[in-house]
Amino acid sequence: MIYLDSAATSLQKPPAVARACSYAISHYASPGRGGHKPAMDAAAAAFACREAAARLFQVPKPEQVVFTNNATHGLNIAIKALVRPGGTVVISGYEHNAVTRPLHAIPDVTVRVAAGQLFRPEETVEAFRKALTPEVTAAVFTHVSNVFGMILPIQELARLCRERGVPFILDASQSAGCLPVHLEELGAAFIAMPGHKGLYGPQGTGLLLCGQTPPPLLEGGTGSESIRQEMPDFLPDRLEAGTHNIAGVAGLLEGLRFVEKQGVQSIGSHERALTVQMGEALAQLPGVEVFRSKDPSQQAGVLSFRVSGMDCEELGEALGRRDIALRSGLHCAPLAHRTAGTLETGTVRASVSAFNVPQEIPRFVRELRQILSEKP
Repeated sequence: MIYLDSAATSLQKPPAVARACSYAISHYASPGRGGHKPAMDAAAAAFACREAAARLFQVPKPEQVVFTNNATHGLNIAIKALVRPGGTVVISGYEHNAVTRPLHAIPDVTVRVAAGQLFRPEETVEAFRKALTPEVTAAVFTHVSNVFGMILPIQELARLCRERGVPFILDASQSAGCLPVHLEELGAAFIAMPGHKGLYGPQGTGLLLCGQTPPPLLEGGTGSESIRQEMPDFLPDRLEAGTHNIAGVAGLLEGLRFVEKQGVQSIGSHERALTVQMGEALAQLPGVEVFRSKDPSQQAGVLSFRVSGMDCEELGEALGRRDIALRSGLHCAPLAHRTAGTLETGTVRASVSAFNVPQEIPRFVRELRQILSEKP
């Protein structure tokens, strides 16, 4: 199988990830829930994971790294901390439902979409400049579009938010592990990311990097200050009610170590090279429309395309039967499709990871060409 769906979940992982998960299941208890060796070893692994994330993402203190179930969990915490009923929030035109649905659920919130055309970052900056008026209480923007791989100009957007005094949330779901993501440099209130994509950890893991201490989304046991009925007022305990997914955390630690060893820049360059190779090859096929940037530095390892006269879902299934694994449809991001003009059709999305190799691209293209030749 050629796996081209890492924007959903990276399938190929460093072998150390599975070993760490297996070891944790057999040897670790719950961190913070006992002074015996299994609990203490679990606590050490959890803290080592926070330390690794703090190094990679320039977080001042490991305690500011909070474990979540996924990026959606972290985004819900962050959004509900900053956005109050009746407030006004600015988002980009490329946000995932993990951003738009929590905002929709808050009563009487005004959501301003600061949209620019696909692969025109200067338009996004200008749209944010106009939208960030005094009544805006928060901003949320993705780093990389999960549909098109477009890299948003987050440095400029962060600067605008700082200048206007607007706290902002960064969704790093498609950038963590392949692009620099630095909490302190950006001045973000929160950065949310999954563990199971570019960090090569298991599903059911995620990180929320906290530039401030928000109210908890959940209440419950933390192993600390148990006499109190209020949640602790310090991180990470304030946001980590209940038993940790310590096997997942142990696996995520090995994923972070892999990314740190390989280097974020190296992984990103590798993925962009594959995306350029794939885009050039797909563009040669008749009837194929490829959504790609003329400037490779503006696109990460995600590439969408569609074929004239073919349903995207049917095409994705046909490729799947030929052992080409990718994703078709709206990719949980109808706003991005509305902005790009692809809402009615959706797209077929191919996305790569550090484990894909150039030799896989020609076979993928050959299989697609064969499907197109059989089209009635």
